[in-house]
Amino acid sequence: MAPDGVEVPVLVVNNQFPGPLIEANWGDWIQVDVTNGLETEGTAMHWHGFLQTGTPWYDGAPGVTHCPIAPGQTFTYRFRAELYGTTWWHSHYTAQYLNGLLGPIVIHGPKTASYDIDVGPILLSDWFHDYYVNLVRQVFVASEVGPIFPPMADNMLIQGKSDYPCNATTLKCTPDAGFAEFKFQSGKKHLLRLVNTAAEAIIFFSIDNHNITVIANDFVAVEPYQTDLVVLGVGQRTDIIVEGNGSPNSSAWLRITEGPTGLGPAGQTGCSLNTGVRPATKAAIFYENADTTVQPTTTSAIDPSRFLFPINCANQPLTVTTPQPVIPVAEPDVTMNFIMTGGDNATGDFVWWMNNQTFYADWNDPILLEAKLNNLNFPPERAVFDMKTASSVRLNITSIGFPASHPMHLHGHNMQVLAEGLGSWDGTIVNPQNPQRRDTQIMRPNGFLVVQWNTTNPGMWMFHCHIAWHISEGNGINFLEQTPTLQGMQFPGSIAQTCRDWAAHNGHAAIDQIDSGL
Repeated sequence: MAPDGVEVPVLVVNNQFPGPLIEANWGDWIQVDVTNGLETEGTAMHWHGFLQTGTPWYDGAPGVTHCPIAPGQTFTYRFRAELYGTTWWHSHYTAQYLNGLLGPIVIHGPKTASYDIDVGPILLSDWFHDYYVNLVRQVFVASEVGPIFPPMADNMLIQGKSDYPCNATTLKCTPDAGFAEFKFQSGKKHLLRLVNTAAEAIIFFSIDNHNITVIANDFVAVEPYQTDLVVLGVGQRTDIIVEGNGSPNSSAWLRITEGPTGLGPAGQTGCSLNTGVRPATKAAIFYENADTTVQPTTTSAIDPSRFLFPINCANQPLTVTTPQPVIPVAEPDVTMNFIMTGGDNATGDFVWWMNNQTFYADWNDPILLEAKLNNLNFPPERAVFDMKTASSVRLNITSIGFPASHPMHLHGHNMQVLAEGLGSWDGTIVNPQNPQRRDTQIMRPNGFLVVQWNTTNPGMWMFHCHIAWHISEGNGINFLEQTPTLQGMQFPGSIAQTCRDWAAHNGHAAIDQIDSGL
């Protein structure tokens, strides 16, 4: 396929890229049958942001909740839509999703703000002209070769589309591949459901000559507030309302960028890495009577200094995001302090550590199943923290050394975001009567992030950086919650069957994983 005109390997679901939309109503049960048609690779699907209360085995993290789905096998996920809003599904098997195994999810529920037209989910991402296996191998480079940087994005996509200058590649390329298009109506309010499905990019979103009203972050409604620029880390969603202030014959550009290119603390000026050929892209908004054969001519009023590293590598200030309903901060049962840093391990590969632990999955032996069987002496590389029967935990994470942003994602929960910033936490909680809640939050380069959640959902829940390279390099930990209750739950037989099928596929031998497994 050639989403931007450049032919590259693309992994698809039901012959679609991006993958098919899943729609449901709040409270519905969702069933998805996943058949692995890949001849030599496993797969697993994660339902980003779903709480999975009572169904932790369907969270879709291979080596954590079940074994990978073996080639030729079908696995059925079944879970409830306990929250409503916008999210996405994606492969959690190494970095497969960055080649196309992803798609949007919309859970319909009560309106929290007034709008006329639901434009639907808009997927925003970076894009690479190579297969994910080759890209992941690039991140494990011995330090003797010099500074270690992840692969740089070749392009940005909106709704799986963009163009690319064919003179900048040796691959087969069709020029003027085109941009995504959206229809607006003059005088109407439009709901846009933004989703960052990138591998690495912090994405800055704007629309020329239009103001934006934010009404939800991830699965959490917020008191509406106006802005001209939305910042999304990998995995984050923001629902916005845009009023159609153009004339019926007009058009405008919708824009995303990951900022200017650069390498390392001396030269990196943007928040994400790209080749510099296409660090930004756009889509066309056409009003009802506009000529769709003529591209918009609008220009952006956003100051490019707002994309610069490191101060802007963050979400909107916590002071402007007021979630609904109100939930004040309670004193946690457990407080944990973590130091996150990156560097070379004993074999010279670059990895990430949380308190000197780096995560590595065993695809043959999911830790959720081990917990069910009361085998709680986990190897250090599984990075498991058993919360036993504690009802809440507060994490204070400080990133030191290698300067990079980290969109931190928690499976199975929304978390309260108590504080974030550069340097170290001074103990101040932002808006303690009702702090921001979401399932993914950007931690700034060499900064801190303080989050808290109720550990009352029996299961094994990953907390990890959602940058594909960082979780490949082990930047994740696992929280085992309500262990006695979990051990009393009846697991579906299909979970153990994934492991029997996987063992049959690999001859009961350990697979030589190219990364952490997720």
